[in-house]
Amino acid sequence: MEFLLYLLLGACAGVLAGLFGVGGGIIIVPVLVFSFTLQGFDPLILTHLAVGTSLATIIFTSFNTIRGHHKRGAVQWSIFVWMALGILAGSGLGALTAKAIAGPNLQKIIGVFALVVAAQMALNLKPKASHTVPGKFGLGLAGAVIGWASAIFGIGGGSLTVPFLTWRSVSMQQAVGTSSACGLPIALASTLSFMILGWHDPLLPAYSLGFIYLPALLGIALTSMFFARFGVQLAHKLSPLLLKRLFAGLLFIVGMKFLL
Repeated sequence: MEFLLYLLLGACAGVLAGLFGVGGGIIIVPVLVFSFTLQGFDPLILTHLAVGTSLATIIFTSFNTIRGHHKRGAVQWSIFVWMALGILAGSGLGALTAKAIAGPNLQKIIGVFALVVAAQMALNLKPKASHTVPGKFGLGLAGAVIGWASAIFGIGGGSLTVPFLTWRSVSMQQAVGTSSACGLPIALASTLSFMILGWHDPLLPAYSLGFIYLPALLGIALTSMFFARFGVQLAHKLSPLLLKRLFAGLLFIVGMKFLL
């Protein structure tokens, strides 16, 4: 039953990654926290395990979403290159920050973040395109901040990267496509960091590789890679406003649950 849950979670994450460029982590982390709690994992490490595993799954989701958006010319590689340099440094620092926060407190931080994303999606809040794309240093700095926050929340960074790029006058489709590409270096750097930081933790359950729980990683990766292509197709055909609001309702419930 738990493995079936991971397969279903992977399908949802894949669609979300392709449709919104959010990497799926915003929903993977809460579900894994609930699942790990039911499985009796130690509360001191289960949130870190959920965040690390979520970031590892984004590696698999990213390949298909990047390929799908690239075929449609929606990835701005000149922006990606300089953001990725900052992301690599920021993600490692974010993993260290998350490790230093106690598990219950980390859940509350993620809960607040879920509520913020829910409000943004429900109200369809978007920054106005009032600035041009910054230079190499500005893109690197933005990448470092996004990578740092993404590693703490266990996300691919789309909920941060997409608003930043649209604010910098990048079209929505190109912002989503470029954000999907940025999710790969976030996931790679953060996964490696969480793996190393949790390597010798005595509280970890069996089948863990540091703060990566392999059964959940396998189940989610199997379905997310396929459904990511479906999400990309939807992103280029449908208006996602209604889906965003439904997703926002789910995030609101998750955020309140984590806080209360």
